[in-house]
Amino acid sequence: MFRHFRSDIQAVIENDPAARSRFEVIFTYSGLHAIWAHRIAHACYNGRWYTLARVISQVSRFFTGIEIHPGAQIGDRLFIDHGMGVVIGETCIIGDDVVIYQGVTLGGTGKEKGKRHPTIGNNVVIGSGSKVLGSFSVGNNSSIGSNAVVLREVPDNCTVVGNPGRIVKRNGEKVRDRLDHTQLPDPIIEMLREMQQEIDILKKFRKDNDLSS
Repeated sequence: MFRHFRSDIQAVIENDPAARSRFEVIFTYSGLHAIWAHRIAHACYNGRWYTLARVISQVSRFFTGIEIHPGAQIGDRLFIDHGMGVVIGETCIIGDDVVIYQGVTLGGTGKEKGKRHPTIGNNVVIGSGSKVLGSFSVGNNSSIGSNAVVLREVPDNCTVVGNPGRIVKRNGEKVRDRLDHTQLPDPIIEMLREMQQEIDILKKFRKDNDLSS
């Protein structure tokens, strides 16, 4: 557990340019405090001390504004930046070197039992206000844009934005939206085109009748 504590401090220093010293990080970063409280609560949870685990979780929530269920599995070097309002559900699994900003929810979509929260891969960035809801995976090295609502699987090396979330980049290249809003049909032009087709048909019909007479 103490190995995790050291790596958690290092994650803050590496990800936040405002961090001036380890002393400042240890005593003033609420995201770090929430992660440390969770690591203790998770150990209690694994030891079947469920009530104690929940008490630790709720005390942490009161002081930090960050709610992490004791059952959630968190890897190394998670960095929660300005974490007020962050919620991480019971069956959520988070990999290594993940960055989460304020207002993020890693939650479920209903009252189903079993695995009902997302699995977050390694080196993932989840922007402020975004919601990742359901039992699916967000692949390694992917990014979730601010205020995105993600309801289905995200492959590795992707960028997701919007509500509902859609992939706009994959492996560093832009993904063309299925609906290109710059290429929508103009209803007036379509109507004029249909009228011109009808006129051409009538002209041809009249010409054929003139020839036959």
